[in-house]
Amino acid sequence: MKNVFLKRMAIIVIAAATMSMSAAAQRKGDMAAGVNLLFGTTSGYSNLGFGGKFMYNVTDPIQLAGEFDYFLKKNHVSFWDASIYGRYLFPVAEKIFVYPAVGIGVLGSVTSIPSVDIPGIGKIEGNASTTDFAFSLGGGAEYKLTSDLALNAELRLKLISGGDTWFNFLVGIAYKF
Repeated sequence: MKNVFLKRMAIIVIAAATMSMSAAAQRKGDMAAGVNLLFGTTSGYSNLGFGGKFMYNVTDPIQLAGEFDYFLKKNHVSFWDASIYGRYLFPVAEKIFVYPAVGIGVLGSVTSIPSVDIPGIGKIEGNASTTDFAFSLGGGAEYKLTSDLALNAELRLKLISGGDTWFNFLVGIAYKF
């Protein structure tokens, strides 16, 4: 009987400590802003990018994030991505959280056609652009460096309305205010 009581008390203490860690680190109404460094790849194309993000905790574990990312021009093509993500943060240690993430947004590309002089036709140059809807699935981890500064790493799969898929790996830093 005494062992059952001690086991129940231990479970209650562990559960209370876990909930207090979560509440202390991620509170409803917390806001943060940060930057990301990204690597994106799709069929036959991969490149580096950078972006900015704003995060808001709707509840203690639920976080919304708005992001804008830009992938550098490579082979006359550049990409941009504007998305909104929802994350559910699970505490796994005092300063470490893991989370699944889902998001929606738009992915655009700009192709620059270099100036070419074609005999009999003349000079040809210009730009072409596309914009597609994107649905994202992913997950990541966040590490609290201080009470106001956090690092994160995330892997995302983007399903593009045109039928393509895009994989992103990112690392970022954010400041809570």
